[in-house]
Formats: sequence, structure tokens, C-alpha cells
Amino acid sequence: MFMVSWSHMAAHDQYSKPLTLLPSFLRSLLNPRRPGSIDPSIDDMYMPVTALPSPAPTEEHLISRIYYIEAHQIQHLQKLASSNGCKRTKLESFSAFLWKLVAKCGTSGTRGTSTNAHNPKSLGYKMGIMVDGRKRFSDQEDIGLNNKGLEAAMDVNMMESYFGNVLSIPFGRKTVDELVENPLDWVAGEVHNFIQGAVTKEHFLGLIDWVEAHRPVPGLAKIYGICSEDGPAFMVSSGQSFPVAKVDFEWGRPFFESYQYPWGGHAGYVMPMPTATGNSDWVVYMHLSKRQLEFIEKEATQVFRPLTFHCLDSLSI
Repeated sequence: MFMVSWSHMAAHDQYSKPLTLLPSFLRSLLNPRRPGSIDPSIDDMYMPVTALPSPAPTEEHLISRIYYIEAHQIQHLQKLASSNGCKRTKLESFSAFLWKLVAKCGTSGTRGTSTNAHNPKSLGYKMGIMVDGRKRFSDQEDIGLNNKGLEAAMDVNMMESYFGNVLSIPFGRKTVDELVENPLDWVAGEVHNFIQGAVTKEHFLGLIDWVEAHRPVPGLAKIYGICSEDGPAFMVSSGQSFPVAKVDFEWGRPFFESYQYPWGGHAGYVMPMPTATGNSDWVVYMHLSKRQLEFIEKEATQVFRPLTFHCLDSLSI
């Protein structure tokens, strides 16, 4: 919203053409309930930062690379990940495929997340997927025609333009054997299952109550807290709804966009985004270990094409 509004103001006379969407800074939209209600599942996903375990020793550092994935490859993964009438989303299918690759990398040589003597096949490999809570608060099913219903409708409109993140990070934990030996549709089913607990309005209301209950100590998603009993962990976000084509400063149509997230943690980060051309291909930013990225490039060459100037040239045509 910020990028689109910024380009809109820069490209037009802001006094003759008002913004189409004004930002809302009403933090009371995320006030806790009185009394609060916290589902036990939230304690499985989050912890106070004071409970963060000591980081596991590792010799592998995370690096960033950008890949280009063609639409037909994404559709093929979705087809493989869907079975028995259960159609998985493209993000679920892609994430399941990547989870399997990272696990398979763990069997291809020296494991880099921890240096203890645990059996690598018994380690839990964790993957999380970011869920947008804004859409859950925008659910209008419970809005009636009375005064409370009208107030709720106003809150829905303000939440759609709320300036700030409203996110949760559910995650799954599976062993190498489970991820490598089971087919893609099984792994995609596990991805779908752990996401379902965080795609409701009640989950986000409970998360707000959890944050309030732990104040002033900040909270942290447990997927970040890698300990010696864990294998590699990474999370997948989604920039699929980013309106690239609308970010027009009138100096030429954008034809490429990506992401940079160089944090200091040991958990990886993956951000798939659409191409600006709208051809259904993806540009995928990946922040993983060098060994993982090299393995992925070798094992799935047909899917992950390193972004090159040739790719950019084809996008700019």
C-alpha cells in the first residue's frame, strides 16, 4: 500500500487527485480482549524472548540468491502435490517441494545446523509459512445491520488499510525420513494441516491476547529458536499479492522486483513474488545456507533458475 501510494503521489498532482486508499494508524483495532482467551496452540508457536535457547553452534552462514521459476513448473508442482481431490495451493505445493529439498540436503553430507552427535535423520526440520491476519479481520460474515454491526463494518474497512504487519507464523516439524521418503502430496498435506490452525480470526485474537499477557516481554516465533536438537529451519513468506504493475512513478513500467532480508538469525527466509509482467512466473528470493542453495540448484535445476541478465532482458521486452 505504501509503495503504490508513494508512486501515485509522485506521478500525479496530489491536490487534484486524492489517494485511493488512506492509511489507518488506529492501533485500537488490535486491542486485546477483556478477559483474554488464549488457545494452547499459540504457546506451541510463540515464546517470550527470555525463553530463547542458546543458539546451536554452526559453521554455515546464510547467503542470499534470487531465482526465476516458470509458471509451468509451479503448475507441475501443484499437480504433484494434489491428490484424492485435495487441491493444494501453489504456495503450499512450492513450500512442500522446498521442505523436501532442504531435508534431502541434510542427508547429502555433513549437517551444518548443529555440531552435536545426534543422528541427522532424527532431527526435526522445521518450516513455517507466514499468514496474513489482515484478511482474517476483514471477514464480514458476523457483521449484522445493528449498531455493533455497523461499527464492525467500519473496523473491517480500517483493517483493510491498516498500516503495519498483522502476521502469524505457523510451522511444522518433521524428520528427514518423513520428508524424504514420503511423496510430495503427503508433505503438502502436512503443510496444509499446520497452516489451518492460523487462518482464522480467533487465532489472531488469541495471539493479541497472548502478547498482552506477556507484556512487557516481547514475543518471538518459536521457529526462530533453533536449538541443538533441531535441524535446519526456514520460513516462507508470500509476496504474491504485491501489485508490482501499480508501482508506477511514470519513468517506465517496472519489470523486476525482489526482496532483501539479511537478518542475523539462523533460520532461513524465502519470498516468492510474481513477475511484474503478470505472466504467472515467479521471482523467488532465498536466504539459506550456501550448501543448501547449491544442493537445490543441482537437484532441481529445472525448477530453480538463477536469475541472470538474460532473464531480466526477457522480462523487459
